[in-house]
Amino acid sequence: MVFAIEEINRDPALLPNITLGYRLYDNCFNLALAFRAATALISGMGDIFTDYNCTGTPPVLGIVGDPGSTRSISISRMLGLFHVPLVSYYATCSCLSNRKEFPSFFRTIPSDAFQVKAMIQIIKHYGWTWVGAIVSDDDYGQFALKTFIEEENTFGCIAFSENLPSVSAKAKILTIVQTIKQSTARVIVVVATEAYFIPLAREIARQDIRGRQWIASESWTTSTIILTAEMFSSFGGTIGIAIRRGEIPGLKEFLLQVRPVFDTNNNLINQFWEEMFNCKFHLRTIISNSSNPTRSIMCTGSEDIESTQTAYSDVSELRAAYNVYKAVYALAHSLHNLMSCESGKGRFENNYCADITSVQPWQLLQHMKRVNFTTHFGDRVSFDENGDVPAIYDVMNWQRGDDVSVKIETIGLFDESAPAGQELTLQEDKIFWNFDLNTPPRSVCSESCLPGTRKAARKGEPLCCFDCIPCAEGEISNHTDSIECVKCPPDFWSNPRRDQCVLKDIEFLSYEELLGISFTAISLFGACVSAGVLAVFIYYRNTPVVKANNSELSFLLLLSLILCFLCSMLFIGQPLHLTCMLRHVVFGISFVLCISCILVKTIVVIMAFKATLPDNNVIKWFGAAQQRGTVFCFTVIQAVICIIWLSTASPVPFKNTKYQNSKIIYQCNVGSITGFSCLLGYIGLLASVCFLLAFLARNLPDNFNEAKFITFSMLIFCAVWIAFIPAYVSSPGKYSDAVEIFAILASSFGLLIAIFAPKCYIILLHPEKNTKKALMGRTAPKK
Repeated sequence: MVFAIEEINRDPALLPNITLGYRLYDNCFNLALAFRAATALISGMGDIFTDYNCTGTPPVLGIVGDPGSTRSISISRMLGLFHVPLVSYYATCSCLSNRKEFPSFFRTIPSDAFQVKAMIQIIKHYGWTWVGAIVSDDDYGQFALKTFIEEENTFGCIAFSENLPSVSAKAKILTIVQTIKQSTARVIVVVATEAYFIPLAREIARQDIRGRQWIASESWTTSTIILTAEMFSSFGGTIGIAIRRGEIPGLKEFLLQVRPVFDTNNNLINQFWEEMFNCKFHLRTIISNSSNPTRSIMCTGSEDIESTQTAYSDVSELRAAYNVYKAVYALAHSLHNLMSCESGKGRFENNYCADITSVQPWQLLQHMKRVNFTTHFGDRVSFDENGDVPAIYDVMNWQRGDDVSVKIETIGLFDESAPAGQELTLQEDKIFWNFDLNTPPRSVCSESCLPGTRKAARKGEPLCCFDCIPCAEGEISNHTDSIECVKCPPDFWSNPRRDQCVLKDIEFLSYEELLGISFTAISLFGACVSAGVLAVFIYYRNTPVVKANNSELSFLLLLSLILCFLCSMLFIGQPLHLTCMLRHVVFGISFVLCISCILVKTIVVIMAFKATLPDNNVIKWFGAAQQRGTVFCFTVIQAVICIIWLSTASPVPFKNTKYQNSKIIYQCNVGSITGFSCLLGYIGLLASVCFLLAFLARNLPDNFNEAKFITFSMLIFCAVWIAFIPAYVSSPGKYSDAVEIFAILASSFGLLIAIFAPKCYIILLHPEKNTKKALMGRTAPKK
């Protein structure tokens, strides 16, 4: 402080023709003494005033101090009443940023709110969500703890929080140590002054507690008492927040100019000199010989202080001292701005400017709020609306030196004014971790839930303690620590890891799969066989067997069987709007045409038998034209059913996502259930009538009675389609189409084999039976 004031007084550009004076008081770490000193400064106790008009400047315009938060709170409440600026260089309590309670308080050290933000940034950077907190039982620690809990709870949890006693209490210290040992938290934040923390640190070192990552507040980050080789096993690797280090040119030379001064009112320098050189001044030797007979060397006052290497002359780590330097300059610049005020441009009522010869503290206070300058070191000094300076910290790390010594290394910087997300910068390669493999520790209550799982809170435990529950089928979580799983869209399904929605497999009876290939081959085979039989019948159309079985109906029946075989292929492949409409229409018309031909053939067989009886000429009423007309009428009825069905609610492609969640079953929705039922019901009606008539005519006395074969074919047909209904209803997905194809092929083969196999057998293998005589032979009717 003295160096800064003398430097300002020598600067012709700053406060020209003005000389700053000062008074120094020691608070002795005692609130009462600090309060008394502040009162003495503003009231001028001990001064003699001759101006009874109370004009001129007051005893002091501003105060630098107090370094402690608790003392600054008390002093500021009193100074705020008189609007006297108080600039602290070490009081960090965030409560002092309350402008309503402390309107005249400023500080050149960042608030604890920023210190906590810096600690939180470090904790966030390494993903430590389970953290313990130990704070001093004073304003500094308690306000910092409140802020820390609020910040930590935004992304993590407090494993425990303990208060350090102001007076070393062994029982309380042991309780805190036990809490540390039992907690699963591997990261512990300590916001306390050095005096508070030393007893706990010594007990931790005595019990050799290791495996903890300590985060230090600025008040003990650079503590040389804790940073020793004996404590390094427990506290090595500590990461701390330190006040910004600065450089003050010329300070070392100024400190080394000190010389003994024989002033009875101030013997501090002489005591310092005696301790520095282990000697005694002559005036003090007689008094102290009885208490310290070993110190017999006489001090001369000319000892070479420049040759000493002590903390006094070490200016490499100027932190608190640098803040004192900035505080003095802040007051000086405020006075300079007040003095430089141009008339009519002042900051007071009616643009009034203050008079430097009679300036008052409240006038200086207004200029303090707007002070803005840059130090020799390049740091900008200004105060925000709360009296705080821009927060900037050095991030320190406790490391082992090249020998057995320990050291504090700067590993990064926290600058609150930097762009969002860039406030913290760390040199990772320079950090020493007191853990295996020199890697950062893990400090979480529960490990992160990987994608594919969600967090489920444990009852009665903090939010950071949770279980990881796998997402259900059809739901995913694609980032770490998901609170809930997201349901996949309708056409998507979760992959096995439940971390991604993938397009559902589309299932339909494909031509590429074995089942589709098999059905296609069988369908084509059946159509080819039917075509081959048709070719045989055409070639042998003039033979008795072909003629006797109504060759025209046989040709039409074989053509309809070819269509029946081929229509099954419409059920294979991806359903399209056209194929969905055609598959049942072609199927329905083909089978009605087929059954109609068989029904007419049955009627013809019965009428032919009746025509051979005496006085019965019914066959002439059911000739070829009537037979064609009957087949046509039966088929037209089915066609009308299909037209009405298609015009009202035609079948359309349909993605069934409900039957099987993991797949999209691509199938044809029949549209109108009534239309589909009428189509199948009409085929069933014709088949039933045909079967009934053929069954009644099965024993007619013909040598080649076709009714027997029709009865057997209809028996197969009806059995297949009766069995089809429950099989179709219970078959999932593409297998329902497979069941329908199987029913079509089975019934088609049944009709083909039962009706045409015996005829082809005679035509091709026993041509001797293919004669009119053989066919006209009658057998007695069975009884």
